Amino acid sequence: MKARFADKIPPVSISSAGLNALIDYPADPIAQELMELKNLDISTHHARQISNELISTADLILTMSTEQQREMEKLFPNARGKIHRLGKWGEYDVIDPYQRPRSIFEHSLALIEQGIDDWFEMLRNS
Repeated sequence: MKARFADKIPPVSISSAGLNALIDYPADPIAQELMELKNLDISTHHARQISNELISTADLILTMSTEQQREMEKLFPNARGKIHRLGKWGEYDVIDPYQRPRSIFEHSLALIEQGIDDWFEMLRNS
């Protein structure tokens, strides 16, 4: 089982927010189930929108896609340089699995785990 980002680089604060988040909605049941299989409970997670406050306090901001990175840099130009794509080192985007079949959730999760591993290695070696 691959570790979470927070497990690999303690002590850090990890949070999640979206550009078009369905504010206060819980994590998708498929996502909850897949995380449960990895002994991670996300049942209390609720979506929230990215904000200036979150941007200003973050040291590193990871997006799922090149499109999201561009949009974030456009909305928050002062954060340029700390906004990166999760799949930067492997040159891939993570598909948003929302309202898609379980297989897409599984594929996206695998890419997220790979991105976490890649970022951990890059940060550890720098």
